[in-house]
Amino acid sequence: MDLVSLYVDQVGADDLSRERAARHPTMKIYSTIAEAVTGVDGVVVVGEHGDYPKTEKGQVQYPRYRFFEEITKVYRESGRPVPMFNDKHLSWNWEWARKMYDVSREMNFAYMAGSSLPVTWRIPSVEMPLGSRISEALCACYGGVDSYDFHGLETIQCMVERRRGAESGVKWVEAYRGDRFWEALREGVWPKPLLDAALCRSHTLATAGFPTLDDMRRLVKDPVAYRYEHNDGLKCTMLLLGGLIRDFNFAAYVDGRREPWSTQMYLPMPDGRTTLANFFSPLVNNIEKMYLTGKATYPVERTLLTTGLTAAGVDSLYGGQKRLATPHLAIAYQAPRESTFWRT
Repeated sequence: MDLVSLYVDQVGADDLSRERAARHPTMKIYSTIAEAVTGVDGVVVVGEHGDYPKTEKGQVQYPRYRFFEEITKVYRESGRPVPMFNDKHLSWNWEWARKMYDVSREMNFAYMAGSSLPVTWRIPSVEMPLGSRISEALCACYGGVDSYDFHGLETIQCMVERRRGAESGVKWVEAYRGDRFWEALREGVWPKPLLDAALCRSHTLATAGFPTLDDMRRLVKDPVAYRYEHNDGLKCTMLLLGGLIRDFNFAAYVDGRREPWSTQMYLPMPDGRTTLANFFSPLVNNIEKMYLTGKATYPVERTLLTTGLTAAGVDSLYGGQKRLATPHLAIAYQAPRESTFWRT
């Protein structure tokens, strides 16, 4: 397939689009979204990296919803909706995210979204068996709020959605930050053995040996946790531990076993010289399959749920780290039998 048209919302000093268009004359840059998506067989939206305002909660107001509205207007006027992929979470605004999902179902086009984490390599290369009994799950990762927290939530969700009884949605979310985070860690609000199992999978620990609590407090300057409970009783915790690690590690209690089940979602990061950010390859592979078949390879409901979880985590932090009821996140769906993580 060919990339034939491109719309760039903001052209910065480090822009690559003009050079790429000059190198590849089959790709044309258009001044409007409508011109760029008219007559194509598939659309990919990467609504970030620009200079956009923030909300009072610190969320960057990336224009994904605006892009979606302009794209689907062309779909309606042409009577020809085509598959669409939305990179990362659907929107910073939950109501807009829900509308994006609802419109995609109403217009009946293949729609996927989300992170590279569910489809990248795993170390070890293991799959959560479909129909597993999962009682507790955790992701230890790094990054900021309303950004990499979403990746951590996707890491958890692509695993726990395979549990017995399928996904049922989330009934509450509670965030922890700073001193309250350390107090929760000491009190065992989330299981320490799961955290240890996740950290054992990390390739980037900033300590010579396994980190102590004192090590963690010294290295992690802005710890954040989102703890939440699904409607079927499963509890999950997403931990941002920047300064201690720089990767995404998952652990869970599965099928009644006392020993945690764990793996790392491996992202081969660029080294600034020769190594590319090759973790985009598994993501693009799934996007291409959707374009060729007209069918999503994994459910967009996963990303609808993780979008809502991200927004709820931000709301809890902004509202004094209080537990928030989330009846709007009663999002039920069945995980596909075939997994999509990269094995080659």
